[in-house]
Amino acid sequence: MNTTPSHSTHDAQEDIRNQDILIYVNGEIVPRDQACVSVYDSGFMLGDGMWEGMRLYDGKWAFFDEHMDRLFNSCKAVSLDIGMDRAGILDALTKTAAANNMTTDVHCRLMITRGVKVKPFQHPALSQSGPTIVIIMEHSKPAESLHKAGIRLATVPQVRGLPMSQDAKFNSHSKLNCVIACLQAEQAGADEGLMLDPHGFVNTTNACNFFIVRSGAVWTSTGDYCMNGVTRQKVIDLCRANDIPVFEKNYSLYEAYGADEAFLTGTFGAQTPVAEIDGKKIGDHEGAGLMTQRLQKLYKQLISDHISS
Repeated sequence: MNTTPSHSTHDAQEDIRNQDILIYVNGEIVPRDQACVSVYDSGFMLGDGMWEGMRLYDGKWAFFDEHMDRLFNSCKAVSLDIGMDRAGILDALTKTAAANNMTTDVHCRLMITRGVKVKPFQHPALSQSGPTIVIIMEHSKPAESLHKAGIRLATVPQVRGLPMSQDAKFNSHSKLNCVIACLQAEQAGADEGLMLDPHGFVNTTNACNFFIVRSGAVWTSTGDYCMNGVTRQKVIDLCRANDIPVFEKNYSLYEAYGADEAFLTGTFGAQTPVAEIDGKKIGDHEGAGLMTQRLQKLYKQLISDHISS
């Protein structure tokens, strides 16, 4: 039996300051233990809402425009009126960070739901008072173990659905399929679930985008059935800008098991190495492989250039 302690791609170093954070709720900034939304809220009741995860570096939100592109596009697609423009959201983020005296190594979860319902039923028209907007910011650094030990993945039965079911490109509050995948992975003795697409090709994990490295080339899924992550796209762009072969393609577990390296991408962990898939060790290295290390350095430089521009 595998006795290695389980962890996830969102494990962070403990920071006691997070016990006393201030949270933005519909224009007010309140103590953590007073931050509440109604039990009639459409997000609580139905998972009807969208969210973004962002990181603050030296007073600047990394790739703010890209995150807003996704948020506003998603909300438009489900007819959810945010009630403010990008400048208004940035102002709310700025005020929340200032109230918490936060400037760097900060992770934010920006959540927008359709708002409070007048009756506890499904129809969107029952949300009549406008959206609910919540901003949670925490002092947050990835746990060192993530890069030293890597993540253990297990292929799970739960798949990401077809676009006409619930398009996986939505960063929605409706995350039950990902929660099920995570539970299935834990029950298999792994840290996170590797999810296939509806055709059986390797797709994504329950929390992050997934990449492999084979013979000096970087592979990821087509992106048709997964969240098109901002960090995912930045890694693809970095490969293209630095003459690293990169492919968005269909591939099977056969190629994943035999990969030289594998890693995950996400706003929180950036590039997190994968140690094994279904009990099969990936590569002949511990922690991040050489290509993953190179991309980590390129990404750190990209962040540095971005926040200084």
